[in-house]
Amino acid sequence: MKFFIFGALALFVMGCTTVNSSMDTTIDKWRALNNSKRTFEVKTAWVRQTTQKDNLGFRKINRMTPLLVGDLVIQGNGMDGISAYGREDGRLKWNLPIKNGVEPSATMIRDRLFVGASDGNFYSVEASTGRVQWTFPTKAENLSEPLLDEGIVYFLAGNNVLYALDAATGRQVWLYSRQDTSVFSIRGGSKPAIRNGNLYVGFSDGSLVAFNAKSGVVTWELQLNRNKRFRDIDASPILDGEQIYIAGYDDKLYAVSAAKGEVLWRVDQGGYSSVTIAGDRIYYPTTNGEVLALNKSNGQKVWSYKVKDGIATQVKLFKGILTFGESQGRLQFLDAGTGQALGDMEPGRGILSAPQVDESANRVYFISGEANLYAIDAQWVRSNY
Repeated sequence: MKFFIFGALALFVMGCTTVNSSMDTTIDKWRALNNSKRTFEVKTAWVRQTTQKDNLGFRKINRMTPLLVGDLVIQGNGMDGISAYGREDGRLKWNLPIKNGVEPSATMIRDRLFVGASDGNFYSVEASTGRVQWTFPTKAENLSEPLLDEGIVYFLAGNNVLYALDAATGRQVWLYSRQDTSVFSIRGGSKPAIRNGNLYVGFSDGSLVAFNAKSGVVTWELQLNRNKRFRDIDASPILDGEQIYIAGYDDKLYAVSAAKGEVLWRVDQGGYSSVTIAGDRIYYPTTNGEVLALNKSNGQKVWSYKVKDGIATQVKLFKGILTFGESQGRLQFLDAGTGQALGDMEPGRGILSAPQVDESANRVYFISGEANLYAIDAQWVRSNY
């Protein structure tokens, strides 16, 4: 029997983007433009309850990052299913009931949505209508975001089984099962990463494992987190050139050679969420309640920001601005260059999902701890004086 624990919430339950170096200049450009203006404005465009019934009892975990699909925003919750809403006005377009709901984020290709659910099934769903195309039984909760590559969908189930399925039919291509003897585990799971036919996944026993993506054969494995308390690697590995950046929950952030599985450098702070890379910087939310800006080549700290309430979600970057949620607090906005706080908003009961950014519209979408979907307008405006 294993207990899953979600981060700083102490909630017990049974059970990325890589940008080239020109981004540095881009951030500087946005900073110059931003400094010529006076006020960073954050306001709610609309908000919708995503559950069919009010959640008046046990707090569910809502971690799915909203998906922007044409004129729709697709959002799952940890209680009863997935829904699609109008991107501009938040009106409900369709709803797919799923027992015990959906916790992890989903992935898309064209009009097909792929997501694991807490009812022990993995789903392929038509995004425009909400119609189920196929399901695959995992017989375990599914807590990690899937990866889609060359017609194969890869995902890690809650029982430490890695699946490769044919995306068109749901037919199993291969699986890999890994034993974990620890009693306690952080609730969540690592999204696989892929490059040049190699698949990289973190596991709850503290290991980072590389596979041949077509066959599922292990090419190397690296034991990172050896802590006796929480060894989990739930953060998704982020590939940048020939390096992998990956964090253990109460361990460290590691830079690892993708080819050989060797540690290149490390930072002595654990993490639950993936890093965000922009130019020569890494933005890293830690499990001790900080957001760090690090030098990508050696992990040296550029600046740090202390989270006010809980731990931060994965950080998203737009127009020289970082945005993230606090697990027990607010949606925050920081200057990417300096870490200076620009603005925030309070949704109630914290935020566990990484936000989604529509940069062209200066809009941020996220689901709150109360399972409410928010559309937030956030931008610099000129003062009237």
